[in-house]
Amino acid sequence: MTVLLRIERAGPLATIQDEGREGMLAHGVSASGPMDRGAYRRAGALAGARGEGGIEFTQAGLDLVVREGRTSIGWEGGIFTIRVNGQAVAWPGSAHLSKGDRLSVTPGAAGNYGYLRFGAVLDLKPVLGSVSTNIRVGLGGLAGRALAAGDELILEGNGVQAEELPPPMVEGGPIRFIRGLHWERFSRRVQESFVAARFRVTPMMDRMGVRLADEEQVFAGESILSLISDPVLPGDIQILGDGTPIVLMRDHQPTGGYPRIGTIISADLDRFAQLRPGSALAFAPISVEHAHGLLRSGRT
Repeated sequence: MTVLLRIERAGPLATIQDEGREGMLAHGVSASGPMDRGAYRRAGALAGARGEGGIEFTQAGLDLVVREGRTSIGWEGGIFTIRVNGQAVAWPGSAHLSKGDRLSVTPGAAGNYGYLRFGAVLDLKPVLGSVSTNIRVGLGGLAGRALAAGDELILEGNGVQAEELPPPMVEGGPIRFIRGLHWERFSRRVQESFVAARFRVTPMMDRMGVRLADEEQVFAGESILSLISDPVLPGDIQILGDGTPIVLMRDHQPTGGYPRIGTIISADLDRFAQLRPGSALAFAPISVEHAHGLLRSGRT
């Protein structure tokens, strides 16, 4: 079965994402993929998604209409308000939509990113093995750009049995990190202050990185020099030359020349991505072995 969806409204930076194009960093291409991988996967389970790919939307949400066919749709991530044909429905959740049905997502109480996944498979040509959109380099999705009103998406096939994956186990607490490659380049005072201080998320955020406000002046007066550029990863906490901390995210640049004091563990990166501007956060160090254990167990 062919399904045709039309985007009626799209908030800033709404994009097509899948699990990402892993293994391309050596060629200067970051993996991209969903900012909140757990929510993306849970939305897929709710939809009974048969394949990869879905819509990642930001705080403003989006509206769409089914022009042809029918499909199941699942939604997760953050806390948004969602309506089907004008009727408010539960978040997270799922529905079966048919020709003429409308779905509207508007801002809610928390979170930066939400996801729509479909039982049917998005009919998009992969670029370097993925349909994930990287706007900065113009790869994937719809011509490498954000979604806009008037865009149409084609889906093929039917979904599978829907299921509900368990939510993340941790809802708060410090953001855990492992000590970074350049941890020892920082003074003992900075190391101790970094894990004792609270930082604040600023509005300067996108899929490439999130700047933090260092209100307690942890890095004030620290002599931080640029380094020889080397590869960076999502979750790296990079300290810019003026002492500003920035956390690199899914569309990060391939290399960086500033010191990285730590790297947020995979189990907490989704939670970090959903922190809205103005949110306060603290960091807590853990061992690599502990981080690997959390990753293997699927616990967060």
